[in-house]
Amino acid sequence: MKRREFIGATAGAFALCGCDASAPAIEGGFTGIDVARGHALRDGLLRSDGPVQTRRTRVVIAGGGVAGLAAARALRLGGIDDFTLLELEDTAGGNSRGGAVEGIACPLGAHYLPVPGDDATEVQDLLEELGLRQRVAGRWAYDERHLCHSPQERLFIGGEWQDGLLPVNGIGEATLAQYRRFAAQVDRLQHEAKFSIPTLKAPLSATLLALDAVSFGAWLDGLGLDDRYLRWYLDYCCRDDYGAGLTQVSAWAGIHYFASRHGFHAPGDDSGERDAVLTWPEGNGWLTRRLAAPLGERLHAAQAVVRIAETRDGVEVDSFDLASHSVVRWQAEHCIVALPVFIAVRVIEGPPVLLRHAAAHLRYAPWLVANVHLRAPLADRRGPAPSWDNVIYGTAGLGYVDARHQSLDPTPGPTVMSWYRPLGPSGYDGPDGRRRLLDRPWAAWRDDLLAELSVPHPDFAAQATRIDITRYGHAMAIPSPGLLGTGASSMARSLVRSGRLLFAHADWSGYSIFEEAFTRGHLAASALLA
Repeated sequence: MKRREFIGATAGAFALCGCDASAPAIEGGFTGIDVARGHALRDGLLRSDGPVQTRRTRVVIAGGGVAGLAAARALRLGGIDDFTLLELEDTAGGNSRGGAVEGIACPLGAHYLPVPGDDATEVQDLLEELGLRQRVAGRWAYDERHLCHSPQERLFIGGEWQDGLLPVNGIGEATLAQYRRFAAQVDRLQHEAKFSIPTLKAPLSATLLALDAVSFGAWLDGLGLDDRYLRWYLDYCCRDDYGAGLTQVSAWAGIHYFASRHGFHAPGDDSGERDAVLTWPEGNGWLTRRLAAPLGERLHAAQAVVRIAETRDGVEVDSFDLASHSVVRWQAEHCIVALPVFIAVRVIEGPPVLLRHAAAHLRYAPWLVANVHLRAPLADRRGPAPSWDNVIYGTAGLGYVDARHQSLDPTPGPTVMSWYRPLGPSGYDGPDGRRRLLDRPWAAWRDDLLAELSVPHPDFAAQATRIDITRYGHAMAIPSPGLLGTGASSMARSLVRSGRLLFAHADWSGYSIFEEAFTRGHLAASALLA
């Protein structure tokens, strides 16, 4: 750390100590996810003497995340109304749910959706259905109210803010040269192979498999790309999208982050602009609420799927009703298994080889999302104005998002800042991030958050009134080296099916974003319709 960066950091820490002595106590706690339910399922505690009732339906969808909701939508639009969706939590949406703190909407997980490219036709159709895009003079146009407003992102580095997240303030010619070299590599690989979102629409070429075979960090080492600013930025991108650092994800994943989207542009390269993103105060909860709303009584929340079994004539799905503490047995023709792979392999009787193979190869990144209610706007450091996404260089967190950034009301007032903290393996965390996530008390995470965000905002602790923290023990699959070639995704380039079971979850893509989950859910339901 440079001297001026250290001075800025210690000044924020000293200010925090002063605030602690004078500011009112900050309330809060853990919310959003009932961790005990997942542990009870893992430990086999959600059992009874047998089902107290048996119900029949044509299709059971096990899991109410984005993939399960997408499958339900496809069935409904295809004319199949006789289906049931079972969800463990009290609301559907998985890690794309929204909440509120002190009446202000905020995300509990994923907080944006990039404007989808040409390969994501299923997502494009959804956005058209929701009125987010329409044809204007022969071209697709997106509703400006839902596109991220400017300024979009900034980075706190060297004691001040700068535009954008790629470090540019105070860097030398050697750093710029490495930026250009990496940009040239991304451009070369974009022409050499197809990178696609969703991944199942890209052929698994020799180039992709070669990138998949090594870690991103090792690939960069082989090219001599060792600049600390470049490496920090690329590590940040991996932690942001995959929950783990650049030494833990494959080179395919590191390149895919750029090559499937907007590329990589060195400072001064005006050949392209960063892709627009759609965002809402409650994040992607805006989307999942609209996907869940038409389901009505077909959506059963607080249901833990404890058994899935193929029978001679169909499938049986046993769900533990967490309200009545009894088991309901659902008999159906088919089951769409929209569960994470590590859960699916536990609850399916005689799990098929492809599922056991996937479970053996997948690792998961834990995540923490903290929503902080602030009573007034924050004091700020020198540089660009507050943005939607605000990142602090060199910290364990990924920065914060302002839930009121999309508001059309210019009046300063209370807001909620959403702070994101991945805990997958990286330079900031060891291999046991999940245990740390679950064992540390709320106050310890509160102190970490305040220490980090008080560096750019010395009055952060004084303005905070409440901190609600959501914990995800298995938030997303990590695209580790070798996953494409020998793991889950090598068998899941398209629809994954075994008998009367159809699998639909972002895990089958090897990493977790809305487009992957939605497309897989849609394709699973479309197979039944066909």
